[in-house]
Amino acid sequence: MNERHPAPGGLALIESLVNTVDLASGVDLLDTEDGRAPFGVTAAELPAVRELREALRAACLAHAGHALPDGPAPSALGPLLARAPLLVDVADDGTAALAPADAASLHARVAAAIATAVADGTWHRLKGCEAEDCRWAYYDRSPAGRRRWCSMSVCGARAKMRAYRARGGGRAPE
Repeated sequence: MNERHPAPGGLALIESLVNTVDLASGVDLLDTEDGRAPFGVTAAELPAVRELREALRAACLAHAGHALPDGPAPSALGPLLARAPLLVDVADDGTAALAPADAASLHARVAAAIATAVADGTWHRLKGCEAEDCRWAYYDRSPAGRRRWCSMSVCGARAKMRAYRARGGGRAPE
């Protein structure tokens, strides 16, 4: 389903974390050491990382106007990231950016990525696919910012075909 460009900047970290689980098959990349390596987390940290991942998924879905009926609310991110301190990093040229106080902390890196994305106006463009068996995170690059699916050729095509069939499309005239 990943026929698109990754999200820009720090949002790529969030996008890749949300997409570590395939909801249709149940395969979770975080179950393996190789799958955890890009995030710098250990097996002992998995419950907290999965909680963070699902709160991020809820936020992505909310950005697209969807909700998880049995998942966390997007507001769950606040308490999860409250313990992730950020620093203002000022460069020699005077530019400033938020940075994680602990660069090894996934929660702090996510908090810095969200803060930066909010500041540059891109946070709301990280969305969750409308397809219930997908919920993949994607970055909406459409001009109007109204994409509904991670992939028009997969999830979008399936949804449109279901709607077409529900309207009785494709039946021979009686």
